[in-house]
Amino acid sequence: MQSSSRSGRPLSPHLQVYRWQYTMTLSILHRVTGCALSLGLLLLVYWLVALAGGQQSYADALVVFRHPVTKLVLAGLSFAFFYHLMNGVRHLTWDTGHGLERKSARTSGWVAFIGSVLLTAVFWVLIFNRIGEAA
Repeated sequence: MQSSSRSGRPLSPHLQVYRWQYTMTLSILHRVTGCALSLGLLLLVYWLVALAGGQQSYADALVVFRHPVTKLVLAGLSFAFFYHLMNGVRHLTWDTGHGLERKSARTSGWVAFIGSVLLTAVFWVLIFNRIGEAA
């Protein structure tokens, strides 16, 4: 790697130069949740096709969706949705020029993460209560 003749530092900073920061984690998590949501669309399409396929097809899909692993995947996808949504709002706020200060950025990052955990928990409590009422 080339270095500047005066400072001895590399001309192109790389991960080896930077200390790990929370913003890196939040950025990576935002990208991972976006990819997870894209893959999660496959479950949505499966459900819609089963719904359009008739009663037996839908009943077969319900067996898949009632499996504990599928429920775990759906819980993860709901977290991905809420995190991606809240972090997207955070980025839109930054686009207006607000919240770019270090303290505000750190606070908004925690709000996005903790808020998405809380929204996921509330979402699943509401789902389980709705299922309990239907039974």
